[in-house]
Amino acid sequence: MAKTSLDKSKIKILLLEGIHQSAVDSFHNAGYTNIEHLSTSLDEDTLIEKIRDVHFIGLRSRTQLNERVFAEAEKLVGVGCFCIGTNQVDLNAALARGIAVFNAPYSNTRSVAELVLAEAIMLLRGIPEKNARAHQGGWLKSAKNSHEARGKTLGIVGYGSIGAQLSVLAESLGFNVLYYDVIAKLGMGNASQVGSLDELFGRSDVVSLHVPDVPATRWMIGEKEIAALKPGAIFINASRGSVVEIEPLAAALKAGKVHGAAVDVFPMEPKSNDDEFQSPLRGLENVILTPHIGGSTLEAQENIGVEVAEKLVTYSDNGTTITSVNFPEVALPAHPDKHRLLHIHNNVPGVMSEINRVLSENGINISGQYLQTNEAVGYVVVDVDKAYGQAALEALRKVDNTLKIRVLYSAQ
Repeated sequence: MAKTSLDKSKIKILLLEGIHQSAVDSFHNAGYTNIEHLSTSLDEDTLIEKIRDVHFIGLRSRTQLNERVFAEAEKLVGVGCFCIGTNQVDLNAALARGIAVFNAPYSNTRSVAELVLAEAIMLLRGIPEKNARAHQGGWLKSAKNSHEARGKTLGIVGYGSIGAQLSVLAESLGFNVLYYDVIAKLGMGNASQVGSLDELFGRSDVVSLHVPDVPATRWMIGEKEIAALKPGAIFINASRGSVVEIEPLAAALKAGKVHGAAVDVFPMEPKSNDDEFQSPLRGLENVILTPHIGGSTLEAQENIGVEVAEKLVTYSDNGTTITSVNFPEVALPAHPDKHRLLHIHNNVPGVMSEINRVLSENGINISGQYLQTNEAVGYVVVDVDKAYGQAALEALRKVDNTLKIRVLYSAQ
């Protein structure tokens, strides 16, 4: 069995928020056994106490890894976000300490797309109101304001992995699909890109948002944008809670300007299932409210568990950082009969020269070297003969601007 920088039984992994058992199984299959698997998130003080001895941490959306937490995480090597978003992690604070962050951008795209499509159909048929009335003893047997999906226009805001998959599924049901994205993209099937948000809103019977949480999307949908919706349109947000101003949406729903809505994400969400959910949308019969469960299917969570755990295992065993959201991306070959040194440093001139100088002065022969940088850090991977591994490690620790260094041992 390959020997890594530490005996695998000493590499501590903390998994929070009920991450799927598939992640635990993936770590076990790779030889990692020192795993703490918790069903909840942790408050900041408790998290700080635990993270001091942790090498890898896995989390979902509730756990917040901020500057204060990272400052105490002296042993932390990598973070796994077992979800799409990474806004719960201070990526710059992680990068400044040489900590790579990984996520799962694709594993739950189908789950989100299916939920949105189901909600669109339910809202076109007026099911939420009919359902609510039936529970109250009423009987709304009428075709008024009840429509088929076939022939209607679905407008997708953000044509990434979820938006594109929704596009394909919706078109197979007979929707005409339009999409708006800040980048020119080739549409799937017969989907057509439009040039502005206003055009999309004015032409669409159903609008669905699928944008990331970035400064450009914060509160991008407010009173002005909602007023631009086609009269009687349906509005769906399963992207980020910071994208839509809820109050004008609620007003438009009450006034009948918007026929119905489905919202899965909110500006303020309860921290636990025991806390009360509060929103201006509560009590509106033409609104479907779901508790941030767009990607929460058993299939998606199992796939996410495998995807992110395998990324962390690969980084731990091999040093490969492909798909990291904050780190220079390097795809690395195996390193049989060699010691591999991972050197993370501030991206300033002269570091590579200094690395090669100290290795040369110590008589250490380099059998392989790989470098990638971003605007903040450089990531250098050096393979050396086993006889020189410890000497190389000590030499590289003395290089100025070093953020983190570790050594991976090949099979002995």
